[in-house]
Amino acid sequence: MQTPKVIFIDAVGTLFGVVGSVGQAYAEVAQRHGVEAEPQALNDAFFKHFQAADPMAFPGVETTHIPAQEYAWWQAIAEKTFGDVGIKDQFTDFAAFFADLYAYFAGADPWVVYPDAYHSLERWRAKDIELGIISNFDSRIYTVLDSLALADFFTTITISTEVGAAKPDPQIFAAALKKHGCDPSDAWHVGDSQTDDYEGAKAAGLRGIWLQRSEGVLES
Repeated sequence: MQTPKVIFIDAVGTLFGVVGSVGQAYAEVAQRHGVEAEPQALNDAFFKHFQAADPMAFPGVETTHIPAQEYAWWQAIAEKTFGDVGIKDQFTDFAAFFADLYAYFAGADPWVVYPDAYHSLERWRAKDIELGIISNFDSRIYTVLDSLALADFFTTITISTEVGAAKPDPQIFAAALKKHGCDPSDAWHVGDSQTDDYEGAKAAGLRGIWLQRSEGVLES
């Protein structure tokens, strides 16, 4: 197998994941605001609305307005999540709660780096392979990567909210490739989503590598 010039890697679900579950994190932060919630019910409601939401990409939006768009996108998910489980009205100040929740996910506490991640990154870096992130995450990715001691591995970070297109749209892959001056045939993309990462990368001309963490295998 030919060594690539650059390997792009997805972030959440590939390099790191949520400790416990999203529902558990939501419940813990809600408890700080005096609201008790059942983690599994929150988790189910979260993924229902997360998967139904429009892609987190804001084409045509000025760069300075992107953080506010990201914040509003996630706030809508949180409002629907807590509304679904029937406890949104229990918050005395939902806006204050959400500000706390949003800031919580910008740091290290809710995240865990997968055990094989550092080893793989070190191995690729030792071979002088350029590394980049391609993620449908928001601009909190910068502080998250830094807090998890991952930032220094990556030459570039390409996220959907800044490009205005989310995986599997080929535009986000093209934007990442341009930063490295790299042809698609000289790049790999590793990720945990068959549609967004594996099929999206292949459609854009990259070598797609589908990381199935539940089974611990790689398919390419």
